[in-house]
Amino acid sequence: MPRVKRGFKARRRRKKVLKEARGYTGGRSKLYRTAADAVRNALQYQYTHRKLRKREFRRLWNIRIGAAARAHGMSYSTFMHGLRTAGVGLNRKMLAEVAIHDPASFGKVVEIARGQA
Repeated sequence: MPRVKRGFKARRRRKKVLKEARGYTGGRSKLYRTAADAVRNALQYQYTHRKLRKREFRRLWNIRIGAAARAHGMSYSTFMHGLRTAGVGLNRKMLAEVAIHDPASFGKVVEIARGQA
């Protein structure tokens, strides 16, 4: 059976990994084996943190809404329950933005929620 040197395919695969590892420090950007490990871990972290980012933002919005609701004398849970029963369709992201940038409008939203709670 003839010997296979695998030059082109292997070189292309290694170059792809080393290109992805560009910017890493030390051998992680120069040596194929360590670069491959680093790239594999980086891709795993990337996947995980795409999911975590959504959780962290929702948590931040909840904290901001809760703080603004408390400033108007209402807890977060009663405020959200009042909005739900009133049929207000604002999501948490928009509520947090309104709470920060337009406190007067947020006060009106709190009054709507208070009327239903």
